Amino acid sequence: MKMTMNKIFVDLKYCYGINKLKVEFDFSVKRTYAIYSPNGVMKTSFAKTFIDLSHGKDSVDLVFPDRVTKREITDESGSDVKPEEIFVIEPYNEQFNTDKVSTLLVTKELKEEYDKAYQELETKKNEFIKKLKNISQSTDCESEFLLTFSSSGENNFLDLLSQVLTELDGKQIKYNFRYNDVFDKKGNVKKFLDKHRSSLELYSKNYESLISKSNFFKKSENTFGTYQATEILRSVSDNSFFDAGHSFELTDQTKIGSVSDFKNLLDVEIKKVVSDEKLKKIFEKVDKDIGSNVELRAFKSVIEKNNTLLLELKDYESFKKKVWLGYLDQLTVEVQDLLNFYNTRKSQLEDIVSKAKKEKTDWERSIEEFNDRFKGLPFRLTIKNREDVLLKTSAPTVEFLFSDSEGQKSIERGELLKVLSQGERRALYLLNIIFEVQARKKNKQTTLFIIDDIADSFDYKNKYAIIEYLNDISKEGCFGQLILTHNFDFYRCVSGRLYLPRNNRLNVVKTKDEIKIVEEKYQNNPFKHWKDNLDNNSMLIASIPFVRNLAEYAGYKDEFEKLTSLLHIKTDSQNHTILDLEVIYKIILKDKNNLSLSNGGKKVIQVIYESANTISQNTDDVLDLENKIVLSIAIRLKSEEFMIKKINDQSFVDQISVNQTVTLINKYEELFAAETSNIDLLEQVNLMTPENIHINSFMYEPILDLGDEHLKDLYKKVSKF
Repeated sequence: MKMTMNKIFVDLKYCYGINKLKVEFDFSVKRTYAIYSPNGVMKTSFAKTFIDLSHGKDSVDLVFPDRVTKREITDESGSDVKPEEIFVIEPYNEQFNTDKVSTLLVTKELKEEYDKAYQELETKKNEFIKKLKNISQSTDCESEFLLTFSSSGENNFLDLLSQVLTELDGKQIKYNFRYNDVFDKKGNVKKFLDKHRSSLELYSKNYESLISKSNFFKKSENTFGTYQATEILRSVSDNSFFDAGHSFELTDQTKIGSVSDFKNLLDVEIKKVVSDEKLKKIFEKVDKDIGSNVELRAFKSVIEKNNTLLLELKDYESFKKKVWLGYLDQLTVEVQDLLNFYNTRKSQLEDIVSKAKKEKTDWERSIEEFNDRFKGLPFRLTIKNREDVLLKTSAPTVEFLFSDSEGQKSIERGELLKVLSQGERRALYLLNIIFEVQARKKNKQTTLFIIDDIADSFDYKNKYAIIEYLNDISKEGCFGQLILTHNFDFYRCVSGRLYLPRNNRLNVVKTKDEIKIVEEKYQNNPFKHWKDNLDNNSMLIASIPFVRNLAEYAGYKDEFEKLTSLLHIKTDSQNHTILDLEVIYKIILKDKNNLSLSNGGKKVIQVIYESANTISQNTDDVLDLENKIVLSIAIRLKSEEFMIKKINDQSFVDQISVNQTVTLINKYEELFAAETSNIDLLEQVNLMTPENIHINSFMYEPILDLGDEHLKDLYKKVSKF
């Protein structure tokens, strides 16, 4: 399946420090971009903005929250990119734990077969629960039923229903109050009953005493009390029983032949019980306490209609079960029908689960893939409740088995994180990322991955493992990648190993007003380009450090020293001409025998300063690498000229064999400690230039990270010494 987003248009304003950014990414040919971003330029802000999108949140500018943020991220049709189509892989997020593991625990074919059978069963169950809800008027029948009957961890509604089926005999008492009026979600009724336990015991004791003395009611194993008698009256209230010629005969031979006779008798007998002074006094006290509690208003209404419910509520949990059995007893046919259907589907589902246990899953493949790529970790993973997950009765429980030379032990994730090294914790994080990617791959979910320095702080072995994984992602038709990094070496490795074309290798440039993402110019060794264009003054000067290194490695001592005097102020620095440089280049660079440079008589130092002056005045937004090197060389030379002149001790300077700039600065600080502003400026020179000038073909990152305006400004300042 191909990625549905062939192009992404990003238009941002005031998003986490990004003042302005407009860029287009074309995924129609290659679905991966590598983006090099110098430290402190855009990368994290860009990732945060996409995290917001993936979570459905607005983006902001944290420093200037009053600024109006703009975030438009659209595809080629102009439609907004959906949150589910974005996934940001952060450098490390200890809290990240993918929720998609369950989709990896069974193959697609078995999952579809299972889901079809399961959905049919769910539909049937939901139809039944709807009927049960009409009777009980419970806000959540299923969960309330589970809470009432679940024991020893059993939490399957249909299995529990099967267990109570034998008790549905048509004789269960049918209570007509709203379930949650008595068994409320917050447990306020239960708290009240517990608080008034002694009053309820006294009420019950007195009630039973009165019943036992009655000629009408009876206290036995199956008490016939006021509630039971009232239920009989309700069932014959339409007089059809008596119209058919039937009648009741009491134990004292009294015959009842009509509803009115029965009602009159019942009123008298009930009045004898409930009008008892002791019983009334107890009830009135309880009733008063109920009335003083606003949250028990619905319960009070139920009790006022039938205060003998207090007898049942002595055993709250048992009464709860009796109430549910009363509800279910009215649906005996429907219960049996549902359970018959369940038993048919259950055997089918169990057969699918049995097959699933035997086959290799995407989850296991993800684990194997992780273990193959990242070696030597002290833990492995298993799923403890795979069958339950498949049956949709619970979420996956991942078990971590930590092992050392003496054995292994199951350990919770939180405890595991405490004993793992930083690298091992990051590896565990990557495992969760692999689960997430695998699930999206399985579901063919179009996804743009924003990958924010995922290899940061990993050793080279694991960095290459990550690059291989990114390469695998790049081959998936429904995926796209924006790989962000501030590590130039990693950037070059990703670009090369993923065979990214030139226009998919990008560089972030920050100007005064906006962020620009442009094509990276230094795809390969820039020196090759420079030495083929030595008539360009900037490229000629930028190549001096590299040729100097070659001269040192090849044993050309004289040439090495001459080139050194073009990077540090020596007694002969002002003497070397462009022609001298040409001769040295012909010696060191064997393919430049025919090199002919213009302006041969011009001093090299003069060319360096003229070039630096031009570059520093240039208002272009972006400085090329060679121009940055020219500025760095000129900054150092200007600074050393100034310090040598101020120190005014040539014998001291002549004795310097290594670290000339640092040695001069130390001497300057010793002699001119009061000149703090000059010393501060020289310290900037010391920090910025040494490692940038002594450069080889593999170490471009430090100078690429330097801000253009900062370099220009520093050169202008040292030029005023």
